[in-house]
Amino acid sequence: MTEDLSPAERYAAARTRAAEQATALAPFREMYDFALDPFQIEACRALEGGKGVLVAAPTGSGKTIVGEFAVHLALAEGRKCFYTTPIKALSNQKYADLAKRYGADKVGLLTGDNSVNPEAPVVIMTTEVLRNMLYAGSQSLLGLGYVVMDEVHYLSDRFRGAVWEEVIIHLPESVTLVSLSATVSNAEEFGDWLDTVRGDTEVIVSEHRPVPLWQHVLAGRRMYDLFEEESDHGGRGVAKREVNPDLVRLARMENQRTYNPRERRRGKMIREADRERERRQRGRIWTPARPEVIERLDAEGLLPAITFIFSRAGCEAAVQQCMYAGLRLNNDEARRRVREIVEERTDSIPGEDLHVLGYYEWLEGLERGIAAHHAGMLPTFKEVVEELFVRGLVKAVFATETLALGINMPARSVVLEKLVKWNGEQHADITPGEYTQLTGRAGRRGIDIEGHAVVLWQRGMDPGALAGLAGTRTYPLRSSFRPSYNMAVNLVHQFGRHRSRELLETSFAQFQADKSVVGISRQVRKNEEGLDGYRAGMTCHLGDFEEYARLRRDLKDRETDLAKQGAAQRRAAAASSLEKLKAGDVIHVPTGKFAGLALVLDPGLPAGRANGHRGFEHQDGPRPLVLTVERQVKRLASMDFPVPVEPLERMRIPKSFNARSPQSRRDLASALRSKAGHIVPERHRKQRAAAADDREIARLRTELRAHPCHGCDEREDHARWAERYHRLQRDTHQLERRIEGRTNTIARTFDRIVALLTELDYLRGDEVTEHGQRLARLYGELDLLASECLRDRVWEGLTPAELAACVSALVYEARQSDDAVAPKLPSGKAKAALGEMIHIWGRLDALEEDLKINQAEGVGQREPDLGFAWAVYMWASGKGLDEVLREAEMPAGDFVRWCKQVIDVLGQIAAAAPRENSTVAKNARKAVDAVLRGVVAYSSVG
Repeated sequence: MTEDLSPAERYAAARTRAAEQATALAPFREMYDFALDPFQIEACRALEGGKGVLVAAPTGSGKTIVGEFAVHLALAEGRKCFYTTPIKALSNQKYADLAKRYGADKVGLLTGDNSVNPEAPVVIMTTEVLRNMLYAGSQSLLGLGYVVMDEVHYLSDRFRGAVWEEVIIHLPESVTLVSLSATVSNAEEFGDWLDTVRGDTEVIVSEHRPVPLWQHVLAGRRMYDLFEEESDHGGRGVAKREVNPDLVRLARMENQRTYNPRERRRGKMIREADRERERRQRGRIWTPARPEVIERLDAEGLLPAITFIFSRAGCEAAVQQCMYAGLRLNNDEARRRVREIVEERTDSIPGEDLHVLGYYEWLEGLERGIAAHHAGMLPTFKEVVEELFVRGLVKAVFATETLALGINMPARSVVLEKLVKWNGEQHADITPGEYTQLTGRAGRRGIDIEGHAVVLWQRGMDPGALAGLAGTRTYPLRSSFRPSYNMAVNLVHQFGRHRSRELLETSFAQFQADKSVVGISRQVRKNEEGLDGYRAGMTCHLGDFEEYARLRRDLKDRETDLAKQGAAQRRAAAASSLEKLKAGDVIHVPTGKFAGLALVLDPGLPAGRANGHRGFEHQDGPRPLVLTVERQVKRLASMDFPVPVEPLERMRIPKSFNARSPQSRRDLASALRSKAGHIVPERHRKQRAAAADDREIARLRTELRAHPCHGCDEREDHARWAERYHRLQRDTHQLERRIEGRTNTIARTFDRIVALLTELDYLRGDEVTEHGQRLARLYGELDLLASECLRDRVWEGLTPAELAACVSALVYEARQSDDAVAPKLPSGKAKAALGEMIHIWGRLDALEEDLKINQAEGVGQREPDLGFAWAVYMWASGKGLDEVLREAEMPAGDFVRWCKQVIDVLGQIAAAAPRENSTVAKNARKAVDAVLRGVVAYSSVG
């Protein structure tokens, strides 16, 4: 109370209040109807003090307020602020928020699709747009005072992460950087790097969630708390979080067998009544159905909820299941509002397209308060779902994990169906970081007192492991920065080769690599001490045991080498036999998953390399496509043929045969069994081992027996110490090589890229040639391939639709590879141009291999994917949406997204293509217009 203060204290407090009122933070705080949190105030004060800031805080904690304060400061100082986001949807959302607050005249938007008021003092943009501005030396950078990088933890992203580091490194020194990140476990390390490259940077980490999160497990009809809160009895300690013993008991009970003959009770077997009671208890443990879960949450007042299902089809199926169950979460008034909003937002979509897009089924779900949300949906539909959810008109959303990233769509509850997801290669447990990201959506600030994360009970669930997942805050930020061809020419153009190399060595990737060397050096020193001890242990009084151990090792190595040579010769013989196969040959696959009789449908002889992969021997050479007697069509690899293969018989393959038709496969497999089922293949005879006649092996064995240490009684004891010495010495050399390899890694990769660009005449020393200037305007995974296609005039004379088909190969990547069926392609010039693109890629791929530019490390050009060429060709030719989607066998959302990416690259090509004696630039612009129509044009985000 003020009355309790002395006059001096009252005077000091008044002065403090007056000083605070004089800051820019005071009027900013008055814009909000809630008090700012301590971490927000600390970050804003650091910003006003001229420092850069890194704010790492949980999802939903309000860290974007710090970014909004940077906007406020820029406007107050008469400077510019760029607010960058990782995805267009987030850019659109932030643009709407800031335009509402400061007026549309002061706020602009720049994404791949939209350009609204780009010269405004505050511009919201995707991170790639700012990167392109920096390389182009855009005039819009003049007067730039602040850059906000929202979701800066995206720099871990394998495909796009490098862009964040490029921006951070290349921003002018006068620009103050505001980095907003999810809670990461190495925020201090990232802050140290920002301090190094950007100057004085304050790191503010907040673990506090403004809305507490309660963790639950739903099993059968009962909702269990995951943790049982316990404090120490004196009340002085920190509360301990123990796993709920009821859950532990439940897991144990599920794992128990109904009847165990070893168990006795009073000398008798367990009574039937006891067993029946156990059966009934276990019968109460089940995974509730999706409609049951929503009804249960509704009954407990835990809606709105987002249920994360790691499958698009699963999300759509969940909506259908809820509708079939008669679930209705909206009253008549809410239904009317939903219909009004939906009809207004979809007014521009033609009626015939609505039917194709499943509009009426989607609308019925929305009216009931239920919706799906995933990348396969039309962007307009996703936006409507987001708007209705925020308004409380959709109360149950079934979403893939992409919703957890960025979009401001908080819920009261989050439901996780499973703790396993497909990561593109295998089903893997979700990580603590992913769990935190997903459950972070639960709890709406200013609306909910608490948030709830509900995990559905699954058979075999371990409550302890779930508690570990929920209690761990391990989400380390790992750089994914790698130099690219486009980056190299832009850097050399701006700074020259030497300065560019130095700049790349300031990347976060190199910072982390150099830091990790410290620990490795410490391990090398420990190993060297261990080597001294092992050397003493193998000392022999009869002679030099180290020399004797080396002879033993040389003998073993020689025997291993000869065995490998024999295996290599067998593989070569097998590969040679595969090259002789023809379509219609009946063969016996000697080993592997598809061992047995098979009919060759396509010998699979490579034009250059197989599928763009390197480093796996079995993927080089022929890869025959076969039909097995089990009716499976599979492309085999050389690893399936450890011995040479000979045709057993010949068969005619009907022209009508379709590898995708089950009936067609069944008929041909039946004919195969009839034709060759009785044939027994000859067994391959083993040849005499090469080691038996090898002179080097004979010499080493003679020397070994003649060595003085060979007669030592403790020879094998010494040998064990010598083996340990050798292993530790080998490990130490590997660590030393790692130290050598981790220093200057980024710069060495840059040197290789520069060598390739020099060989192709994109660079001449510090000079960027005409070809290099063209490459500087092409961004994307296949930037160099696009540039080579322009140089070789591959796309000259193509129609706009044909050009769109060719460009699609530069951006499209199938979600799942399909070796069995070649993609359908446009005929004529487009087909020839696509073939030429593959040929050019093969040439670049060989050059990259020669220069050790490794795709596995995220550098280099992947093989173009032709899987979208036919769909975009049809669309650009004016075909209807129904026909295109049916032919493409692709969800509308995916179709729109790939079309947007094709449009983006077509725009780059229009800007980069030669102006004289070329039709490419003109046709690229026409192709943009041809693709940007209908469903693609009226989707505001992609």
